[in-house]
Amino acid sequence: MADRALRGMQIGAKSMESEEGVVFADRFTVRYLCSNGHEFVVTLSTEATVPATWECRCGGAAELIGETEEDEDQKPIKPVRTHWDMLRERRSLEELDIVLQEQLTMYREGRLRPEGHYRKG
Repeated sequence: MADRALRGMQIGAKSMESEEGVVFADRFTVRYLCSNGHEFVVTLSTEATVPATWECRCGGAAELIGETEEDEDQKPIKPVRTHWDMLRERRSLEELDIVLQEQLTMYREGRLRPEGHYRKG
């Protein structure tokens, strides 16, 4: 039955979907040049941050050619949160000092290995 329904159709060759009613994102192009002289164009969304380098087809790093327009409405960049920052959100320095002392005591008693693997006992 399935053979009759697909007769004359090349499976995988053509899509049954159409672009009707599809709204594409706003795009722009940027140019890159690698050290081997390869110049190419990359199309990006207007919401994307333009990387300073892009991998070329030859495997080398290609540098951005020209300047890109910066949005005046850009959100301020948040500083990267480190593990220490996230830990400090959950515990005070006094609590961290107590945990450190407990861990050092366990290490000195031989209940903790330096690699971080715990011994039974």
